[in-house]
Amino acid sequence: MFESVANIIRKNAIGVILTGMGADGADGLMMMKQQGAKTVGQDRESSTIYGMPKMAYDRGAIDYQLPLNQIANKIMSLV
Repeated sequence: MFESVANIIRKNAIGVILTGMGADGADGLMMMKQQGAKTVGQDRESSTIYGMPKMAYDRGAIDYQLPLNQIANKIMSLV
C-alpha cells in the first residue's frame, strides 16, 4: 500500500506506521518519504510489537516518532 501511494500521490500524502512485525511496511514508508510525503511512526513505549516501526525509524523513514495517543493530532496538524 505504501509503495502504491509513493508512486501515485507522492508528496501530498502522510504515511503512518504502527505496531507490528516485519520490514515490508518500513520499505514502503521509506519510498513515501523519498517522494516527499510526511511520515509518522509509533514509538517503542506505546507499541505492542515495536518491530516494524523500529525498522522504519532505523532506516530514517520516520519524520515524527510519537506515542499512539499523539499520532491523530500530528496527522491533523500536517493536514
